[in-house]
Amino acid sequence: MKKHLALSVIVFLAAASLAFSNTLTFKINYFMPRLENSKLQYDFMRTEFSQMNFTKTNFQDTSFGVYYEYFLDGRFSLVFGIDTFSKSKAGFYKDYVGINFDDGTFAFPNDYQGDFDPGHTLDFSVTPIQLAFKIAPLGRRANIIPYVGAGVGLYLWNIRMRGDIIDFSDPWIYDDPDYGEVDIFPIYGVDAREGENFPKATFGYQLFGGVMFPIGNRLTLDAEFKFSHAAGKLKDAFQGFEPNNLFDLGGYQVSIGLNYWF
Repeated sequence: MKKHLALSVIVFLAAASLAFSNTLTFKINYFMPRLENSKLQYDFMRTEFSQMNFTKTNFQDTSFGVYYEYFLDGRFSLVFGIDTFSKSKAGFYKDYVGINFDDGTFAFPNDYQGDFDPGHTLDFSVTPIQLAFKIAPLGRRANIIPYVGAGVGLYLWNIRMRGDIIDFSDPWIYDDPDYGEVDIFPIYGVDAREGENFPKATFGYQLFGGVMFPIGNRLTLDAEFKFSHAAGKLKDAFQGFEPNNLFDLGGYQVSIGLNYWF
């Protein structure tokens, strides 16, 4: 119910913006989420990349966006836009195997012959609702129309982890007749989500630049590059992680779009 309400709000805002727009733009994006930020003290994905066989390219994918632009004068305008992005990726712990015992399941170094490879799937989505100020320094009647802009956004997001999680905060000692004392760690099943019943929200910003190419009386092609920054705070849903981990929602986006001029 709450998810449907959030979608209804987005559709309502998009429809209302159409009445005040001078251009309507549909874009196909290739989003490259940054995911890992060394400036964040507790970075959720930095931990994941260090333990799992995930790579950043695993989470890159296409997305879609719609934008409405209102002209303030011949060079300046306001832009209201909505992008959507979601991705799901399964991975495995790089250095551990899982072994089952009567009193639990534990992660052993991968020198051992394990019963299974522990791992989990990450699903995440982000929908930034953006308001930006845009400048076309050569005006909008040129044969090529470059532009730059900057703005703020409300980022609606959620993340889910499904599968196995190794609790590195709870080490056990296994007395091996060949290797001696070996550190092992309990493995738990996990199905945890941030933003389960309603998307979580955080504020961020974006910087962008691009160029439009007229192809008809009311149509232009649009090529754009955008940088965005936002960080969502995780609570305590993910066992084994420090509380208040941050999830980097920003990244880099290359877009190709079609503008219709009213």
